[in-house]
Amino acid sequence: MEKKTRRKYSAEFKREAVVLASQPGQTITGVAADLGVGAGLIQRWKRELSAHGRQAFVGQGVARDEELMVLRRELAQVKKERDFLKSAAAYFAKEGK
Repeated sequence: MEKKTRRKYSAEFKREAVVLASQPGQTITGVAADLGVGAGLIQRWKRELSAHGRQAFVGQGVARDEELMVLRRELAQVKKERDFLKSAAAYFAKEGK
């Protein structure tokens, strides 16, 4: 039996989901289906946001800026590796002639 991993959502994602669900003509169920989360989860986020305001969702999930920074770091590393492999391939191509 495979163990399920719990998904984590950034505070920004949670706030945006609550704002979307609060728009006129939108339902929590519809927004939840569009975002791929449960309707009960959005209801919980809505309650937490109304109870705690700006202090809601502290320390949960990965912020978009942090994730972007990690991805940029990984991209730089991959580019270095690619450039190294290009120069190595060119070197060995010269050796073979």
